[in-house]
Amino acid sequence: MKRLLRSALVQSLVAWIAAWYMRLVYATSRWTFIGFEQMNALIAQGKPIIGCFWHGRMLLLPSFWSRRMPMRMLISDHQDGRLIARTIAHFGVETVTGSTSRGGAAALRNMIQALADGSCVAVTPDGPRGPRMRAASGMAMIAKLSGVPLFPVSYSTSRALMLSSWDRFLFALPFGHGVFVCGEPVHVARDADAAAIESARQQIEARLNQLTLEADRLCGRKPVEPAATPQRLATQA
Repeated sequence: MKRLLRSALVQSLVAWIAAWYMRLVYATSRWTFIGFEQMNALIAQGKPIIGCFWHGRMLLLPSFWSRRMPMRMLISDHQDGRLIARTIAHFGVETVTGSTSRGGAAALRNMIQALADGSCVAVTPDGPRGPRMRAASGMAMIAKLSGVPLFPVSYSTSRALMLSSWDRFLFALPFGHGVFVCGEPVHVARDADAAAIESARQQIEARLNQLTLEADRLCGRKPVEPAATPQRLATQA
């Protein structure tokens, strides 16, 4: 089965099915959009943005974006990542292979160049393996080196399955009512030191968690808890 799933032909078929399912869910659900004024204003001016969302809330983000501007998304180079890359390509989203937390210097450079060329970029700061809803610092470094604002985005829907995966993936179902929420942008100065980078990391983590909590509340869903930090794990042990 694993060999079969590695097949390019099989992955292409699965990606095509996944893309059409994502379109079906998005088209048959009623959506409310909250807090996107600043992001939309920059996009209307043709200015790039950095979008951040948790790994467990990525399913419908490509449908939401839907070719509004050129977009490149940072995806890890493993089997699941390659399937995601094939799927989001159906929405015009290109891929940068790598990770912001695992030796991804080349990926960071490519993301910064994409922003300089006028493309938007997207990052899942807790991907590809977690811990869940805990942000790595790579996205703050992208914002520092590019001078581009970083927008936290999340969503929820009334009809969905919460998977038992590490990221508590929200598998949206058709015919629900949902909400997309966007938070205040995080700006990172080009001369930001290590303390400022850490402060920005904490801001984006806190804002993403608050947005996800609010989206779930508005859709009547039980909120998802972030993974325990190493300090909490040590205390619990």
